[in-house]
Amino acid sequence: MQGYQSSMAERFPSSGAHLDVAVLSPQDQALWVPRPGIPCPNDLLPASASCMSLFPRSSLKDGLYAGKKMAYQKVSADQRAPGHSQYLDNDDLQATALDLEWDMEKELEEPGFDQFQLDSTENQNLGHSETADLNLDSIQRATSPKGRFQRLQEESDYVAHYQRSAPKSNRCNFCYLLKIFCTATILFIFGILIGYYAHKNRPSDATSSGTADPQLYQEILKTIQAEDIKKSFRNLVQLYKSEDDMEISEKIKTHWTSLGLEDVQFVNYSVLLNLPGPSPSTVTLSSSGQCFHPNGQPCREEARKDSSQDLLYSYAAYSAKGSLEAEVIDVSYGTTDDLKRIKKMKNVTNHIALLKLGKFPLLYKLSLLEKAGFGGVLLYIDPCDLPKTANLSYETFMVSLNPGGDPSTPGYPSVDGSFRQSRSNLTSLLVQPISASLVAKLVSSAKARARNNVCSPLELPNNEIRIVNMQVQTVTNFKTVSNVVGYVKGLISPDRYIMVGSHHHTAYSYNGQEWASSTAIITAFIQALMLRVKKGWRPDRTIVFCSWGGTAFGNIGSYEWGEDFKTVLQKNVVAYVSLHSPIRGNLSLHSVASPSLQQLVAEKNNFNCTRRAHCPETNVSSVQIQGDADYFINYLGVPTVQFAYEDIKALEGPSFLSEALFPKHASKIEEMDPFFNLHETVTKLSGEVILQIANDPVLPFNALDIALEVQSSLKGDQPDTRQLLAMASRLRESAELFQSDEMRPANDPKERAPIRVRMLNDILQDMEKSFLVQQVPPGFYRNILYHLDEKTSRFSIIVEAWEHGKPLASNETLQEALSEVLNSINSAQVYFKAGLDVFESVLVGKN
Repeated sequence: MQGYQSSMAERFPSSGAHLDVAVLSPQDQALWVPRPGIPCPNDLLPASASCMSLFPRSSLKDGLYAGKKMAYQKVSADQRAPGHSQYLDNDDLQATALDLEWDMEKELEEPGFDQFQLDSTENQNLGHSETADLNLDSIQRATSPKGRFQRLQEESDYVAHYQRSAPKSNRCNFCYLLKIFCTATILFIFGILIGYYAHKNRPSDATSSGTADPQLYQEILKTIQAEDIKKSFRNLVQLYKSEDDMEISEKIKTHWTSLGLEDVQFVNYSVLLNLPGPSPSTVTLSSSGQCFHPNGQPCREEARKDSSQDLLYSYAAYSAKGSLEAEVIDVSYGTTDDLKRIKKMKNVTNHIALLKLGKFPLLYKLSLLEKAGFGGVLLYIDPCDLPKTANLSYETFMVSLNPGGDPSTPGYPSVDGSFRQSRSNLTSLLVQPISASLVAKLVSSAKARARNNVCSPLELPNNEIRIVNMQVQTVTNFKTVSNVVGYVKGLISPDRYIMVGSHHHTAYSYNGQEWASSTAIITAFIQALMLRVKKGWRPDRTIVFCSWGGTAFGNIGSYEWGEDFKTVLQKNVVAYVSLHSPIRGNLSLHSVASPSLQQLVAEKNNFNCTRRAHCPETNVSSVQIQGDADYFINYLGVPTVQFAYEDIKALEGPSFLSEALFPKHASKIEEMDPFFNLHETVTKLSGEVILQIANDPVLPFNALDIALEVQSSLKGDQPDTRQLLAMASRLRESAELFQSDEMRPANDPKERAPIRVRMLNDILQDMEKSFLVQQVPPGFYRNILYHLDEKTSRFSIIVEAWEHGKPLASNETLQEALSEVLNSINSAQVYFKAGLDVFESVLVGKN
């Protein structure tokens, strides 16, 4: 101890009447410095001496005096020696302590004070001269005595307060102060620069604003150019010539990855496909022995070579196989009325039906024919149902009889280990699509069919008998179907997904070109979106981009993926935006949307209309559509949007003609949209809807519109709907309360509590799930909010049940349909009421 005392006496020479001596107490593990009026421990100094405890030894171990990193000092009550709190609580005494802390730190940096050197690498940076300067670049934060993070040098009397006790020359003091001033100035400027660039590049762009920003959307969408879509389209149509399905998928994946899309991957499924046989199907007239291919050309070798692929792919996937010779009976569109009329006249068992495509879903009509006892079907499209510009008299087409997904794993995904059912055909009927020109030969229609510029439909006279032999040859094999999936992760709600779906060409199927339009449009939007994402911006919700495979065979890729991830998708998917076959004509923009999204789509249509010279009337409806949206609408109850250009004649004619897949060549697409302006419009409209759904704090869904759609669907002369109308009225009241009491406040930023918005959005995204019914006729939507066509606004299952059971005295089918609708409306009403009760409980709890 004497050694310590003498050493400290040398290091702290007296500058006045009192000699300051610092000693290290082994018992108290503290550094003691004599001070007047403060008693020292008896074992250190005489009783007449005075001391104060400055630093616990533990603080030395903790690096309190770690050389140049001592710009912040930590002083807290738990470091004070016992019995001295009454002294250390005094502000003046704390200031004195800080003076000594600073002096001790400077002394520790000087040579000769080896006793207090720390066993730390930080000692390597300690100064070795009495003029060693404080290194301000190594400042560390610590808790200030006031409990805040505070820099000691920010005090106004910093220089005077922490001046060395040892006398120094004025020049040294001036240099010391100048260095501190320059260092502080440099740090200040450096801090400003960091703050400026951090603000410039921060996700302001980098974070979502929390509100819809139309200007931002337009900045994203303005980079979409028709010429770029055209180039992408032309590149894509060159790929279909490959017989390998994976080549197109790999090209899409590589392109999307190069654009910056996150985690782009293949999702492959081994599924059962029904493919064309080695030779085309044939139809032979028994009376003359003439043999025809499906396109109407004679069965000659030359005709077969001229269009071998078209002939091979003129077939109905998953039809029964074999041959059948029987009388042909014209059933027109195959409705219940048509079949009732024919069955009164003839026995139709094992006969061949001559059936027109349209008016009702093909699967529904085939189920009626199968039930009636027919053995085969010759399927065609009447030229009178097509626009005059469409000359398809000699064109063949393909249809799929698959309601959706892999037929060998109905209702569950085709993953390894799944049980595979043997289902090579999905109907007992032999089904063969044929051209209108072949139908004309079968019905012996040599007369002029167009009189006074009026088209006369094809029909077989009742008094004429035609017996034909039809042969259907197909093969069934397991093949790999690939989906390409990538996403842009959301910033605020990454667990909420906006699905955007296109489809790509699948090998083994018809080489139509509508898939190239679909893929070019989704790729154009991805490119525009990622340009903004690379600058730091992100949507609030995750956007998932999908290019589906196996669409031509019954939306197999999307169904299998949906069944595979069903549990996640049921909870997280907010909306589905379909880009299936966007260019089918060039005269009218036809928008299909769920009732809850119709207002949003109408707004986008009107906004787009103001930018175009000729604007047709806004056409938004909820009708059954073709494509991969099917699974999301009918099994997940997801609100859906689709924009597509059509011919007005096609919209006015029978629905469901789009079930036929014609071989649309690239020239046909470019003839309809030579400058790709229509492609650009569809891309921007779809993109704007995607961005708004992904970024609006409150989802832009309207609950009241669902209730209004339900009431509209119950209008007319339908029987037994009084109870349904009463329930629909209650649904409307609940929806009105919900929309006014819950949605309006949440749209006000001042009242936008995060928990309230989250609860509200959870309710909005699940509104349509109440309208999913279990039993519907084949080909009908399980989501009963969708209608069969533009002209029929009533609930489809009620329309079908009423037509089907007219002659029955007790119509159980109609009663079942009415019960399904009633339960759906009641479920929706309970859903909205429960939502109101939840919010009311939350408000009561807050109050």
